[in-house]
Amino acid sequence: MRLIFGKPPQPAGEPLPLTGIHRILVCYVSHTLGNTLLLTPLIQELEATYPGAEIDILTRRGGASVIYRNYFSVSRIFSLPAHGFGHPIALWRELGAMRRNSYDLVIDPDPQSQTGRLYLLMARAKWKLGFSSRKKTGNLTHAVPFSDAPESKGKSLVFLLRSALGKPASDSWPQPDIRLSAGEQNEGREALARVLATVSSAAGKKGVIGIFANATGDKLLGQDWWTPFLDTLEAAHPDYQLVEIVPMFGRSMLGGRYPTFFSTDLRKLASVLSALNVYISADCGIMHLASATCVPTMGIFTRTKAQEWGVYGGQNHTIYGYDRTPSDIAGEIAGLLPGTGARPVTMPPQTSFARP
Repeated sequence: MRLIFGKPPQPAGEPLPLTGIHRILVCYVSHTLGNTLLLTPLIQELEATYPGAEIDILTRRGGASVIYRNYFSVSRIFSLPAHGFGHPIALWRELGAMRRNSYDLVIDPDPQSQTGRLYLLMARAKWKLGFSSRKKTGNLTHAVPFSDAPESKGKSLVFLLRSALGKPASDSWPQPDIRLSAGEQNEGREALARVLATVSSAAGKKGVIGIFANATGDKLLGQDWWTPFLDTLEAAHPDYQLVEIVPMFGRSMLGGRYPTFFSTDLRKLASVLSALNVYISADCGIMHLASATCVPTMGIFTRTKAQEWGVYGGQNHTIYGYDRTPSDIAGEIAGLLPGTGARPVTMPPQTSFARP
């Protein structure tokens, strides 16, 4: 690998300049919804640092333009095929278009993917920024040791830029944000009201809780898990109406127990999520979408590493569900609903869990 990519990157002697950077390219090749949303804190940080700059994004997420639509600074999105070498013409068409541009700054914010580093090295730019780690090679003008970064994925991307600028560590971090317009939020409230109008029990309720019961792989919690969880939650808070958010394949995961909302349009789905009082699910892309709408989000972690993928900021709570019963977890969340004043259960920081 070193023969192809060059020597491992070394920390730069001088910080990135605060002036003279107008064209920026971010190479973030993950195709998942969660990672695509977790890039938005870095975009916000770039906007705050270089408010007059234009940002291009190189990604493998189909439809990424839907997510970044309301980021005024985002100009062009180079959309690579998810399996690039199986579609060489489409791959090289997008890479060729990227190569025709000259940038002031190119960023590879992924600490593991060597593919992102390859695309950074292909780009024409004065400054090149990325993490240095055992898994990354290739010359950079500014390298930041990944060992110094926060575990949180969203925070680590912001840390990369702040470190390159020579800024001190901060407890204030921008949250993921899909930037719904006021019109989209109004449409979400109207759509949710139509759903609630179908059930007489919704009248007079204190608020609405959205449940998304799907997830990928071993993160999926079956209906036999959700049934005792929901029984406990409803018993603790009969003053809340529950609504199921139906997955992309269009089938209820909870046996039709609650009124449902379904949409294949991510922004329409996000608009309805923003109208909820609380959102609850296991770790999944829709959890990150809910967090990006600013609805109080409860993300339940039973397999993946909560310190890395958990929601943060606002009234969001990462729920450590490892080796706990559904009823126990529901009891914790019941105490965390807005206005209850309870605090979440914490996990020892040295506890290690597998990455997704």
